[in-house]
Amino acid sequence: MSPLLLAFAALDLSHATVSAEPAAGNARVVLVEEVEKRSGLRWRESEGSPAIRLRIAAGPAEGYRIVHRDSAIEVTGSDRRGVLYGVGRLLRMLELGPGVARLAGPLDITSAPAMKIRGHQLGNRPLNNSVDAWTPAMWDQHIRDLAIFGTNSVELIPPQAFSDTSPHFRLPPLEMMGEVSRILDEYSMDVWIWFPALEKDYSDPATVDRAVKDWETVFAKMRRIDAVFVPGGDPGHTHPKHLFPMLEKQAASLARHHPKAKIWVSPQGFDAEWLDEFYRQVASGPAWFGGVVHGPGVRVSLKELRSRIPKRYPIRTYPDVTHAVRSQYPVADWDPAFAFTHGREPINPRPRAYKKIFDSLRDGSDGFITYSDGTNDDVNKILWSALGWDPTAGAEAILREYGSYFIGSAHGDSFAQGLLALEDNWRGPLIANHGVDLTLDRFRAMERTAGPNLLGNWRFQLALYRAYYDAYVRSRLIRETALEARAREYLETAPSAGSLAAMDAAAAVLAEASSKPAYQHYRTRVFELGAALFQSIGMQSSLDLYGGYGRGRATTLDSIDTPLNDRAWLEKSFARIRHEKDEKTRLARIAEILNWRNPGPGGFYDDLGDPARQPHLVQEPESEIPWINTQAEGPLSWSSWASSSRRAPVKMRYTGLDPAARYKVRVVYGGEMLSQEQGIRCMADSSMTVHPYMKKPLPVRPVEFDIPEEATRDGDLTLTWDREPPPPGRSRGAQIAEVWVMKR
Repeated sequence: MSPLLLAFAALDLSHATVSAEPAAGNARVVLVEEVEKRSGLRWRESEGSPAIRLRIAAGPAEGYRIVHRDSAIEVTGSDRRGVLYGVGRLLRMLELGPGVARLAGPLDITSAPAMKIRGHQLGNRPLNNSVDAWTPAMWDQHIRDLAIFGTNSVELIPPQAFSDTSPHFRLPPLEMMGEVSRILDEYSMDVWIWFPALEKDYSDPATVDRAVKDWETVFAKMRRIDAVFVPGGDPGHTHPKHLFPMLEKQAASLARHHPKAKIWVSPQGFDAEWLDEFYRQVASGPAWFGGVVHGPGVRVSLKELRSRIPKRYPIRTYPDVTHAVRSQYPVADWDPAFAFTHGREPINPRPRAYKKIFDSLRDGSDGFITYSDGTNDDVNKILWSALGWDPTAGAEAILREYGSYFIGSAHGDSFAQGLLALEDNWRGPLIANHGVDLTLDRFRAMERTAGPNLLGNWRFQLALYRAYYDAYVRSRLIRETALEARAREYLETAPSAGSLAAMDAAAAVLAEASSKPAYQHYRTRVFELGAALFQSIGMQSSLDLYGGYGRGRATTLDSIDTPLNDRAWLEKSFARIRHEKDEKTRLARIAEILNWRNPGPGGFYDDLGDPARQPHLVQEPESEIPWINTQAEGPLSWSSWASSSRRAPVKMRYTGLDPAARYKVRVVYGGEMLSQEQGIRCMADSSMTVHPYMKKPLPVRPVEFDIPEEATRDGDLTLTWDREPPPPGRSRGAQIAEVWVMKR
């Protein structure tokens, strides 16, 4: 039933006692310790008044009931998990502060989870941005925090899945994995293992035997394993006709140590033929098979997958909640200035976006285990846990509970609103988003009144870091955009002032970005918070300072000063132009720079990495719009692009063309080296070839092709780009940086 709250004096719990049946597990310890952390009050284990009692009674799996009448509170769970989740709900409802513990009521709440699987992948590996630095105590606390919001599963990653080591490991990886398995078992949470099959040839019996022995070292080390998830790809690349027999042998080994554990498989990266074989293997009904995972790169929708998998097998999703670009769910219309600085794995609370994504994946799924690479996505993980329990909950309501529980009642609501504002910071063109400064004002107001405990709270530090970072990037963008505009004004004077003098003046203006840096107090605070996060949660926001894993992932301190204008390209261009011997040629080269985007009379231009400059791009539901965090040898526009996906090409639509004119397309094929794997093709109006499949020109440069006259004769034009059908496994789509449609 719904909570019944009556207006009356709140129950004072400052001297409460707590009793628990032995079958309730560690729920009493969780309740007592978390109340003490927030209030300083130590509840006694005895009978008294007011009394809190924890007990087991029949009910739906993992469900609970909380009853508060007079001076007693009873939390009843259908099992150990149910009691723990009931305690979690009680903790989220309590008003806690120094010397204060109160509960409004009376109330009578009965609740049970909507989804059977509610989990997150927590990988103790170098790729992670913080988890590899955790001690067992930090693991315990984080697992407890997730359980309080309804998480019932954690997916671990074995050492066999990575080759690099981390300077931050507190224990050898396999030893820590076994320790975490023990901790999860104490919280009665399911233990999953993400175990990719990385050998090249599982048709070889010797390879299979070696893999079975290798995996068994992990199985034997774990106190608890409930499921093993083997991705079909990303990484791994094995045909199902070889994969399933190998997994049958792995399952026999697994059963010797964990008799109830099952193996789940995803068809990630499978082409049509591999997918049909996957369906046949599943339909054969292997006894060891536990279910199917729908993850990134699966070529069919969740709905279609559910229709092809026998009903007796559950399906869980594997949503990416940690990445902002080049991912399953990239940030929509993300300004390139943020993409170039934040990179792929920033601090990324996206409550409203992920609420919509959760809703889209709910039907046909028995639950989820999210893909995560650290603490940057903490808000998103808690949001998914809460929605897995109650899909009807609103994102704003979940954030209020998040803020109140983790930040405290004094700032909880303001913090929740601040998280929503951080998501809004990333909407639309940054230079026009005045809300970014207001977001920082909101967090600075909390910062000024925060005590030592809040300032040392890593969740507060994460949000504060993001607020300062965003404001610094916007301030730089405004200034560097103005500096480039001034530099171009000097270049415009080249015909009268002379090419060399104009370039010297332009270069001097561009250099002011570093010679006269602005907003350094924002930058200083970001670096202070980066140091604080490394101390509090082991977050590695810099490769050089904190030993982070690679640039462009979570190492946002290393990219904070990435140029936000075309200074680098202009300075390189100036150096080349100065080597030209005659003034006429130098002036012509400067004119090319000034008219770079100009498509000429009756032409069209799009920068496909900048949401503000792509008027002809058609946003298909399955298209990707990612960016990369490195600058190409050309203008900044070459460092970002639109990308086709497996199900949709990059599509551009034009109207108002001159039916009597003949047109050509100039295009820059940007992107990663992966885009060399298969050729790129351009089609006009679906049926006419602009150019057949071809490799991306390297080095990157503009290339031109004639557009068939028949395609523009009616005044309308649709251009599409796709890739050759890839082999099974990972593959990037056609990646398009810039497009000009010009009259010949």
